[in-house]
Amino acid sequence: VIPCVVSQWSAWSGCAEPCKTTYRVRMRHIIQEPRNGGEACPALEERAGCVEYWTRQGTECLQSLVPALITAGGFGKARKKRAAADGSERAGYCVEFQLVALAPGCLHSQPSGLREGRTVCVECQPPALRPPRQRCRGDGTGSQQNQLLHWQAVGNHRCKGTWRRIRQLDTCSCPSAHSFLFI
Repeated sequence: VIPCVVSQWSAWSGCAEPCKTTYRVRMRHIIQEPRNGGEACPALEERAGCVEYWTRQGTECLQSLVPALITAGGFGKARKKRAAADGSERAGYCVEFQLVALAPGCLHSQPSGLREGRTVCVECQPPALRPPRQRCRGDGTGSQQNQLLHWQAVGNHRCKGTWRRIRQLDTCSCPSAHSFLFI
């Protein structure tokens, strides 16, 4: 009786597709086939989840797969005062989103004002406004219409969910009640 003999696993491949949640692969090959009723060969391929944040040309993906990180909008007032004091004030923008789903950890915690179906306004301002495109990570730029995007509240890892981008506002007029800030 001669059992199957296989090689060691290869290194993991890169992600099957960039800018998407997809998979990577590793493989092994048969060194010796089983004979005379020997033990069968195990799986020769394994897959694992994978996310690639850069295109094959080396540029950052337009729609980041990292969730948008947000905090209560009141934090932005202190941020603007610091920026004005050192002369680095740059214009930002706001994005309106419709909340689709929230984790139970959001219901009785900060930031408040998060409810399914509600429209929220999220401001992008320095230092979250990042060069070279002057965008905030997770703002939904480049997302397809009705695409679900992910967000997470900073300071409360149990508060996260999904939303849909409605529109960008070049001049911010976020109401204080349902206003948040990109981190």
